[in-house]
Amino acid sequence: MSDDNSGEMSEKGDDERPPRPDGGAAGRAEDVSNFSDIGVSGWVWALAPIVLLGIIIAGFVVFSPFAGVDTGEPLPQLTVTHATLPNDETIKLHVTNSGAQSVTVEQVLVNDAYWNYRMTSSGSPWDFGVAGSTQTTTLAPMESGTIEIPYHWTPGWDIGTAVVLDNGATFHHGIVAPQPSPGVTGEILTLLAVVGVFVGVIPILLGMAWFPFLKRLSDRWLHAVLVFAVGVLAFLAFDAGFESFELAGEVPGAFEGPLLVVTGILGSLLVVQSVAAWSRGGEESVSPLTLAYLIALGIGLHNFAEGLAIGSAVAVGHVSLGAFLVIGFMVHNVTEGPAVVAPVARGERPSLLHFAALGLLAGAPVILGGWIGSAAFSPTLGALFLAVGVGAILQVCWEIGGMVRRDGRLGSATNLLAFFAGLVVMYATDLLVTL
Repeated sequence: MSDDNSGEMSEKGDDERPPRPDGGAAGRAEDVSNFSDIGVSGWVWALAPIVLLGIIIAGFVVFSPFAGVDTGEPLPQLTVTHATLPNDETIKLHVTNSGAQSVTVEQVLVNDAYWNYRMTSSGSPWDFGVAGSTQTTTLAPMESGTIEIPYHWTPGWDIGTAVVLDNGATFHHGIVAPQPSPGVTGEILTLLAVVGVFVGVIPILLGMAWFPFLKRLSDRWLHAVLVFAVGVLAFLAFDAGFESFELAGEVPGAFEGPLLVVTGILGSLLVVQSVAAWSRGGEESVSPLTLAYLIALGIGLHNFAEGLAIGSAVAVGHVSLGAFLVIGFMVHNVTEGPAVVAPVARGERPSLLHFAALGLLAGAPVILGGWIGSAAFSPTLGALFLAVGVGAILQVCWEIGGMVRRDGRLGSATNLLAFFAGLVVMYATDLLVTL
């Protein structure tokens, strides 16, 4: 009896062993279950290239084989990331040395005239001045600084500035229709929080209120709503993608703006995909509630970048937060609510706690983005978070498509028209929003 059973087990062999959560077959003899099975010799071979690379680099540092060769010098690269205007007597240029060598600022011009200035260094662009600032005119590679110019300017009249280095290299930056920058105050932070609630949280929750209606729809029309949500999300992805590549042109050259955007898109897509793969285990797709959270996460990342734009525009005085703008944002964002709750319209209704969590995850990032944008916005930060939002949204669209495909036909006429309707509705409501 035992022999027969063992024979049956051996005949089944590898083919009928249950799959692992990561997609591979479990129990194969050649599989390495953990790092301890690699052995000492395996680790030696793994570390050997790294050790050899270190030896070669040390040799280049010690012996300098190119020391006697005249190869010239790399061109200086100074990027004026943005300008702030605390009052009508001051201009602040925020600069980053994106070149391979240190640069020294020699002169500053405003409207073709030389002006006195005071320059301070704030360190790496990633610390946003947290480490403090020191007065200097020299910036090391990847170091940022602020050039403060005592200049009386007129609101609405364009300003042309130029930064001249000690070797004569000149970098221009124009300030179009300047307005006073209120800076970061308690009043501004409170204002941005209120705006975030009205343009982010409330519209999402209002859109989620369509849930009882969605539960009464037939499978055909519920699938249409899900594909409509894909159209909404696809529009957000296209919109943020175009904006991220546009913003990448203002990123300091050393950060490779376009490649930063591509890395952010693919990186976030893969991270969210790995989370989805882990949560589904051995199932074909994630659970409806998990998909709802993934949709809320993707929308939340996009709304975070939207908050960055609002906060930075408020900080530099380039936006008027009137009723029309807020209403435009509300109408634009209310269509995101059904996209969040549509996956859970079948089966048992989630608890109200889940609905609240989904609404906050999708809408509240507008508030956080607004605060960060008003205090420390930079093209690098903006392009990166826009790209992260694009990647997450693309992965969520794939998951929704898989859910519809599993329960019905994704490419039906109704679904195709619903997808197109999602794009059209988002485009029409986007016309109401102008920053």
